[in-house]
Amino acid sequence: VGWEASANDVNAGSGACCHELDVWDANSISAAWTRCSGDDCAINSRYSSLCDPDGCDFNSYRQGDKTFYGNSLTVNTSQKVTVVTQFLTDNNSTTGTLSEIRCLYVQKGVVIQNSKDIFPDIAAYDSITDQYCDDQKSLFGDTTSFQDKDGLKAIGGSMARGMVFVMSVWDDHNVNMLWLDSSYPIDADATKPGIDRSSCPTSPGASSEVETNAAFTVTYSNIRYGDIGSSFSDS
Repeated sequence: VGWEASANDVNAGSGACCHELDVWDANSISAAWTRCSGDDCAINSRYSSLCDPDGCDFNSYRQGDKTFYGNSLTVNTSQKVTVVTQFLTDNNSTTGTLSEIRCLYVQKGVVIQNSKDIFPDIAAYDSITDQYCDDQKSLFGDTTSFQDKDGLKAIGGSMARGMVFVMSVWDDHNVNMLWLDSSYPIDADATKPGIDRSSCPTSPGASSEVETNAAFTVTYSNIRYGDIGSSFSDS
């Protein structure tokens, strides 16, 4: 639909629409998981395309719990961790409509349930549902592009058709990963709900600096899938 290469990233561009489910976007201090559906499809206005550019995310720090994920915190990122993602449907069958996405962790034989939202104006959510996305985006003042494009139902349909599982180490040439681990937008009041996503400063962190100077590694192992509860143990 009109591919346009990125001006500052040889590996990116816009114009190709595809459903995307970020099972886990993370580094040593920040983690988020989100449902989204592609890039801007060469449309000048971010929210005028066929695709949802934002998705609906759950980031423990952004939801108010700043002691859950990080070095020596509840989920201790200085140690090996198992990340478990669960997909639930409206009728608890493999043919139902996707209605909830859960995330939990296993570390040193202990199952760690996901943190809960602590903002008093919405419920204590700990998973992604359509109602969570409605309430979160209303509280944060975010655009409802996710809901306008059929929410979880759309990503469930894409999963039923088949998706490719990809693991990578990556950086962000557009906004330097600020949406994951800093305050974003940078000109917004970081004391307002949803702006503060983690403890990194808004600068430095440009992709050119990261690619030149950072020595980063990650080990993925023991990838498993199966019925809910079958892919991990607490022993």
